[in-house]
Amino acid sequence: MGDKLSYYKFQNSVNPFGILFHPLAIDQIIYRAVNNLPFIEDDIFFKDGLWRCFEVHSAMNNSDKTAMLENLNNLLTGTLENIRNASHIVITYGTAWVYRECKTENIVANCHKVSASQFKKEILSVDTIEGAIESTLSMIVNQNPTVHILLTISPVRHLKDGMAENQRSKANLFAGMHQVLEQRSDRVTYFPSYEIMMDELRDYRYYNQDLIHPSPLAIDYIWQKFADSYISPKALLTMDKVASVRKALAHRTMNVGPNDHNSHLEKIDELIREIQADIPHIEF
Repeated sequence: MGDKLSYYKFQNSVNPFGILFHPLAIDQIIYRAVNNLPFIEDDIFFKDGLWRCFEVHSAMNNSDKTAMLENLNNLLTGTLENIRNASHIVITYGTAWVYRECKTENIVANCHKVSASQFKKEILSVDTIEGAIESTLSMIVNQNPTVHILLTISPVRHLKDGMAENQRSKANLFAGMHQVLEQRSDRVTYFPSYEIMMDELRDYRYYNQDLIHPSPLAIDYIWQKFADSYISPKALLTMDKVASVRKALAHRTMNVGPNDHNSHLEKIDELIREIQADIPHIEF
């Protein structure tokens, strides 16, 4: 969905710390950002030639310790700024299964391929999930009272946990999330991406070859449902114009004279100017 928003030139930030799967991991990173708690050397560790952090995704790994800490803390600053200025924040929860580091008793966001013997696997209770989501929403709203928060559950199936365990995990997420939604205002809503995948796209052709992730066809279908529900008619018109410019720029003209090519470029420039007159920040 983030790629779709970027394609249509929406201002957005997607997973600044990499993908975080469970409610406690998301809550922890938001807590750091809004309370100005920088990462320090004790928060990272060295393994297989890279510095890593149990609170973030492996995409953040770095061979340079100083560079990694600087990057993580810059991302915290940017995350807080985005929270304060966003019109919409979308939070997707993927699993209720978590891993607790035996040495520290801390629940990690990512195991970073550390030996499984150093962790205990457990499932978050409905009450714990409810508390984590409520905490996350409260921190965000305190920073940005006018923001619209959209909650959803990932349709990606965590089959490494097992089929039954995946269903159990999603069920706990549903129960905890909807207990929060019942208490929240209309500025916190729910988008049924999981239900669309399970109930409307009930066929393996809507999955990639791994039978875990939605296929491009499924992503396009869910995106259209999202756009129909949350994107204004005016913005949809702008999206059509942006798509036209992108397609025109990607088109390779062949066997045409210079006059025809110049005319083609002038039409593109005209459409770009039309878009930028309405939304100046859009650039191609």
